[in-house]
Amino acid sequence: MHLSDIHFGQEKDGGTDAANADAKMRLIEDARVQVGKLGCTANGVIVTGDIAFSGQEHQYAMAAQWLAQLTDAIGCDRTDVQMIPGNHDIDRKKITNTIDSVLFSIREGGDHWLDRHLDNPGDCAALYGRFDAYKGFALDYRCELDLNGGISKSARLDLAPGRAIRFVRLNSALICSGHPEEGKLILGARQRMLPIDVGVENIVLSHHPLNWFQDSDKARGYLRGRARVFISGHEHFPNLDIEDVEDGCQVMMLAAGATAPDEVNEKFTYKYNILTFEWDEQQDALAVTVDPRTWNPDMARFEHDDAFMDGRQERQVLASPNFHDAPIPASNTPESEVTAELVEEPSEVRPTEDALPAAQDDTSATAPPIAGAEPLAGTATEPEPEPTQDVRDLQLRFFQTLSEGERLQTLVKFGVVAQRHGGIDHAMERRLFRRAIRQGKAAEIRQMLDATENGKGGSSK
Repeated sequence: MHLSDIHFGQEKDGGTDAANADAKMRLIEDARVQVGKLGCTANGVIVTGDIAFSGQEHQYAMAAQWLAQLTDAIGCDRTDVQMIPGNHDIDRKKITNTIDSVLFSIREGGDHWLDRHLDNPGDCAALYGRFDAYKGFALDYRCELDLNGGISKSARLDLAPGRAIRFVRLNSALICSGHPEEGKLILGARQRMLPIDVGVENIVLSHHPLNWFQDSDKARGYLRGRARVFISGHEHFPNLDIEDVEDGCQVMMLAAGATAPDEVNEKFTYKYNILTFEWDEQQDALAVTVDPRTWNPDMARFEHDDAFMDGRQERQVLASPNFHDAPIPASNTPESEVTAELVEEPSEVRPTEDALPAAQDDTSATAPPIAGAEPLAGTATEPEPEPTQDVRDLQLRFFQTLSEGERLQTLVKFGVVAQRHGGIDHAMERRLFRRAIRQGKAAEIRQMLDATENGKGGSSK
């Protein structure tokens, strides 16, 4: 499933709210039917930015409820969502005059000026502070935002033995400010350096199309040499192009229409795509099937977008050099050796609990160490183990059901953190949650969430 520009929180009046809500529910039902016709369940959802309308936490709470219904309908785990931020995922209230001036200087100074600010911890924190609500939301879907101008953690999907695709997540909105910006944005060298591996074809996700970047020529070179598909949103109007790079190498450029455009009219309406990625054994290539879905106002439902396809075949087999450079999979390889699920690729080493700063309480400058922590097997630089899917689902509920204050009270109650004066950042809060899980608190957390959701009239999974 591919969505873009959902814009939760954009509704200006009750009528628009009702129309958008209805279309989003029809989308879920249409997706359920169309995926069912394929005789399988979906592996996940791609959202190419603008999940919220103005980067506010309550807008992400609405998005979370809707995404839960969508993922349930198409049969994938609720956390199997690949997302990237768009310009509407920025909290524009945090664009002060100073920040606006910094963004202007970066756009004028280009790559060098961007790197200069990214290399300064204070400047870097200020740039990413505009994404605070998005950062916490994305963490629950394993889409952690890189906070130093680089590519965010990627996810991989095996198609056959020795043949996989990698979803590469870019933050194209890093220097967005709200001013006219076409041709002025910068991806930067840290995001242009796409990974390349034999047997793996890259699917690059960017909210903005290439024409919005002043370093688009440099970015295009890396895309042509290292990517097989480039998926974008932002312009609210769909487009599909297959570029012949050289003999044995092609790139698909897929621009999405808006799932919920600012205005619904003759040009812009509700749209989404169903994408199928598979290995074409005969040509040893990546095959991408695009089923574009569009709103038919005459029937008030989603239908196949014949106008968008314009007579083209839905299934496109792309010349894939990274597949050709790998050994050909044995024809008798058991299908059980292929993991048909999204797998997060290893990221840089993260601090474990021993590296957590001491919490501060209301009465002293320094709180006692976090109570009840079990000893760790390794050092403070040992990567945190990957949680099970059950833990991921429970974490998603925990952070989307409870307010920040309620979560902190719960962590204090379970003894994984001392009473703290003020808040704690998203990443630390999630590590503390997982500490509670390792201390055997999962059942208590689940019971508490059930009671809270029932009290709010919600539903649990």
